[in-house]
Amino acid sequence: MLRHSLRWLTGLGAAGALVAASATPAVAAATIEPYFQDSTLAVGSTATTRTLFLYADEPTVLTDVSVRYDYRSLANKITVAPADGQECTAPEPGVLVCTEPFDVVLNEMPPLGSGIYRNATKQVRLGLTEDAQLGDSGDIAVSFQAAGGRRGSYTSQVRVGEGVDLAGGPYTTVSSKPGGKFSVPLAVANAGDTTVSGFVAVFDLAYSIRTKDRFSNCRYSDDHLVSCQFDEEIAVGTGLVATLNLELGKDTYAPTNQSGHAQFMTTADFEDLTRVREAVGARAATPGGGPKLTLTKAPGRMRQAAQTDVGPGNDHTGWIIKATGTNGTDLAAIGATLKGSAGAVVTATVGFRNNGPATLDKVNEDYEAATHTTVELPPGSTAVEVPGNCQLRPGTRTYQCASEMLLVAGQTYAMKFRLRIDKVIPNARGAVRVNAPCECPGGGSFQDDIKPANDRATIVVNAAQSGGGQGDGDGDGGGGGGSLPITGAPTTLIAGIGALLLVTGAGCYLLARRRSSRFFA
Repeated sequence: MLRHSLRWLTGLGAAGALVAASATPAVAAATIEPYFQDSTLAVGSTATTRTLFLYADEPTVLTDVSVRYDYRSLANKITVAPADGQECTAPEPGVLVCTEPFDVVLNEMPPLGSGIYRNATKQVRLGLTEDAQLGDSGDIAVSFQAAGGRRGSYTSQVRVGEGVDLAGGPYTTVSSKPGGKFSVPLAVANAGDTTVSGFVAVFDLAYSIRTKDRFSNCRYSDDHLVSCQFDEEIAVGTGLVATLNLELGKDTYAPTNQSGHAQFMTTADFEDLTRVREAVGARAATPGGGPKLTLTKAPGRMRQAAQTDVGPGNDHTGWIIKATGTNGTDLAAIGATLKGSAGAVVTATVGFRNNGPATLDKVNEDYEAATHTTVELPPGSTAVEVPGNCQLRPGTRTYQCASEMLLVAGQTYAMKFRLRIDKVIPNARGAVRVNAPCECPGGGSFQDDIKPANDRATIVVNAAQSGGGQGDGDGDGGGGGGSLPITGAPTTLIAGIGALLLVTGAGCYLLARRRSSRFFA
């Protein structure tokens, strides 16, 4: 798995879907589908940890959960054992049944600012027995059941291969202004005692990092580099290096540090990670039509990334790009003008727009919202339906709403509030405020807006004369004209959380089918 793959797989494209979430209660039980990653196990290696992920088409809680691992096709070849103290039994050879000690909470996406990884059951460790031979293969049928007849299954492939040790080169720091070009090394070495025959580099690049190159052995989403596959062999103790020519988007926030990573994995490990994408019909990143990206022999023995104190593994490399100069962001609030009679339900489409010139990028493993918006209801009205990213502040008529993690310059981020008019009050006024203060676990709001004067807009119900708001509304009792366009994350790569999803679709096993127009995995 990629170094950041847990947040990618559990992120589920959260940056592109949060605004569309609904707080309306479900009528039918949520559909739940499991995913258990394929594995290639190396003879003589330590056991590999795997997690069963459960994906639901709406938030739900499972109770009395048990998971069954059926690996009889590999009996006497592999072992499956609990990894974290759960209660498990082996009713027959090649079968392990484990019970979850607590309820399993499922969400379509992790809550912004929480830093909590959702949708995972307890882990197990897969190992090989002394009888396992190179080339052995089989399946693990993983199934779960829970109270209320909730159940599902997924079949994962397991292969026995030989172990190698890919090591990434040292981290590099360069500088560039927004819109500027720069080059970084892509360096990999063989730190093991077996020749490496082919490998893949998978990239986790900030949204700001783009490329115009189109190598035939690499895949892209628009101007974003996703992965590159190499056929070259790497002899023991040697390394290879290539040069990546990249650039910063003109909408890069500056001054900031923009980061990028590449993880190297064997061809088999990459296949283990990506097989499911074809099954769900996920959108593939596009291969380039130019020449191949080639590697040359690295001079001398390469210093391994593990010696740079970047983590417990050594199979990755990375770059820090110092974005120089000044390039800020203006988030402008959008209000609404509504009208209706007593008892009518009207829709207030409110939010904000990123007027640029810079994109605001807070994509990270903590699911930290880029900013927060408050929506204060006008007097005489009651919210009967609110977006799923909004919560009522206790003792107030104000809702606090978390934004997406990536706010692209030129895009509008809108939310629909359904309001019931309890009493007609002429010129009843509420307010929308972007960059509102928030004492949130994942951090507060954006504090460096370059034009704070437009951070506030009004919601006006039954204006006596004209205007008062900066948006539109509609309702059962009459309303404004056209609706405010609801846009959000771009239909290009959501870099950082989207790179792996574009290649695999694994994290969107259920959602890629149910919402194919919303997720671009």
